[in-house]
Amino acid sequence: MKAQQSLVYKDMSSPVGLIRLIASPDGLVAVLWEGEDYSRTKLAAPERNDEDPVLLQTEQQLKEYFGKQRTVFDIPLDWEGTAFQVRVWEALLGIPYGATKTYGALARLLGDIKAVRAVGGALNKNPISIIVPCHRVVGASGKLTGFAGGLENKSILLELETGHRAPTLF
Repeated sequence: MKAQQSLVYKDMSSPVGLIRLIASPDGLVAVLWEGEDYSRTKLAAPERNDEDPVLLQTEQQLKEYFGKQRTVFDIPLDWEGTAFQVRVWEALLGIPYGATKTYGALARLLGDIKAVRAVGGALNKNPISIIVPCHRVVGASGKLTGFAGGLENKSILLELETGHRAPTLF
């Protein structure tokens, strides 16, 4: 469990507010939203380290992403979750930049259309926002639903990738 490992963090400014990057010795562990505590990801409190190589690489790649110069990340990931959560998060990596999938399509891709709610639960627990693109998953109608970073940030990320605002559900 990551709580036992030595975790480090670095904060960075972005178009979606201040985000906190967290890494272990093995790779990127989390990208947390401004004001978010560690309860959703169940991480131990990290120690600040603005010079950690994984955090610097992540910050650089995120700057390139926000500057529309990067569409794929190649950062070492060190996530921890249930087998199902990891399958869902790995499936997210297959959703291309600028594309979206519905919760149902993701459940079908994983082999169980009835797992739509479980997919949503796994997306809520995704610790590595933006890099592992849960913002690319939308409701059946194409409207934006559920996102740990808030629907406004989800809309900003999709607009960055597609060039147009996505409709939201409230």
